[in-house]
Amino acid sequence: MIRSISAEWIKLRHSRIGIIILILPMISLLIGCANYYFNRTVLQNEWYSLWTQVSLFYGEFFLPILIAIICAYFCRLEHLNRNWNMVLTAPVSITSIFIAKLWVISILILIVQIFFAALYFSAGKLLGLSTAFPSETLGWLVRGWLASISIATIQLGISIRIRSFAAPIGIGLCAVFIGLGMYIAKLGLFFPYSLLTIGMGVLSQDNLNDSELILFLVMNIIFITAGSFLSIHRLKKTDAV
Repeated sequence: MIRSISAEWIKLRHSRIGIIILILPMISLLIGCANYYFNRTVLQNEWYSLWTQVSLFYGEFFLPILIAIICAYFCRLEHLNRNWNMVLTAPVSITSIFIAKLWVISILILIVQIFFAALYFSAGKLLGLSTAFPSETLGWLVRGWLASISIATIQLGISIRIRSFAAPIGIGLCAVFIGLGMYIAKLGLFFPYSLLTIGMGVLSQDNLNDSELILFLVMNIIFITAGSFLSIHRLKKTDAV
C-alpha cells in the first residue's frame, strides 16, 4: 500500500494538475465575491451571505468538476499504451492500487478545501466584513470533504473504465445537474453529488439535525464502500482495461 501511494505521488511531479487545483477555487471565489459585492444591499448577512455566493459556484460546479479532472488524470497514464496490463500484473494487490489512488485524491481534495477556506477568510476581510467568522465553516468544509470522497470514488471508477480523459469529466458535469435536481426534489441525501451541496451548506446554511447528519454520514460511507468494492471487483475480473 505504501509503495502504491508513493507511486501515485510521483505522478504529480512536473504535472500541471497543481495549477488547476489552485485556479478553479480562485475563479469560483472571484465570481462569488463579485456577486456579493454588487448585491450588498440585498445580501446583508455578511459572512453567511458571502458563503452563499462563493460556495454556490465552488461546491455546486467547480469542485465536482475539479474532482472529475483529478480522477481522470490519475488514470491517464494507465490508459496510455495499455499500461493497465502492466499495472494489473505488478506484485501489488489490486485493492492497494485503487485505494492508493483514492487516498491521494482525497488528500488533494483536502488541500483544496483548506485553500478555499483561506481564500474565503481573506476575501471576507478584504470586503470589510466586521461580524465574527462563522463557526459553522469547519463543519461545512469537513462534510464537503467527505462528500467529495464519495464523488471521487465514483469518478475514479468511471475514469478507470473509460479510456477517454474528457468523457468522465462530461459525465461528472451531467451528474452535477442531476444532483441539483435531486436536491430540489428533497432527495439529495440519496445522491452523492447532492451530498456535496448539502454538506457544504451551498443552498441552505441551516444546520443538519441529528437524524439528517447520521443519514448524511451513512450515505457517504455506503457510496464510498460500494463504489470502491465495485471498481476493485471489476479490476480483478478484467485482464486488460
